[in-house]
Amino acid sequence: MLLMRILVVEDDDRVARGLVTALRSASFEVQRVATAERALSAPPADVVLLDLGLPDADGIELLRRLRGRPQTAIIAVTARGEERDRVRGLRAGADDYVVKPFGVAELLARVDAVLRRTRPARAEPEEAEPPIRVGDVVVHPDSRTATVDGEPVRLARKEFDLLALLAGRSPSVVARDQILDQVWGTAWEASSRTLDTHVASLRAKLGDSVRIRTVRGVGYMLDGA
Repeated sequence: MLLMRILVVEDDDRVARGLVTALRSASFEVQRVATAERALSAPPADVVLLDLGLPDADGIELLRRLRGRPQTAIIAVTARGEERDRVRGLRAGADDYVVKPFGVAELLARVDAVLRRTRPARAEPEEAEPPIRVGDVVVHPDSRTATVDGEPVRLARKEFDLLALLAGRSPSVVARDQILDQVWGTAWEASSRTLDTHVASLRAKLGDSVRIRTVRGVGYMLDGA
């Protein structure tokens, strides 16, 4: 059985030891590095747990550089828990955001969730899915890419999953519980606030080419008109 590989990027030795021990106990293959330089030169990993407060580089810039590895999911692990910090991390390409201090059970659940979402992308597709067009936005499910007015837009994995779901159902409204279940695996793995944060980030990236409308008390819909 092939073990999932996790790269822990954390400069605090005590925190890093706890993460490595917990992840190895959960049967993951784990490598730990303490600097941005070593993170960039580390072997490929399925998931990167990235501390945004590294001593040798800006964590957000490192996140953007690691985001260029399409087969790697990134979970930002940081003490910065304000909404603006979460939005900044998500816009830079984080697949999830964990605020210190956190429980081991929560972290393992989030790792499992991002792995479930990324495993299909690693498999050979049996048949390419046709692109989905809503207004000036085109979503390509097979390559997990999207364009706005013909220009590619960089999306985090959750943002792409959210956009693909809304585009595929447009112009119908998708209920919040359905979004949480289909994008995050199960509803308990993400809160409504997490969903709202991702919607805000996605709106900023899509610009005026298409609208994500809020249907109060129900959910969201993608409107290309």
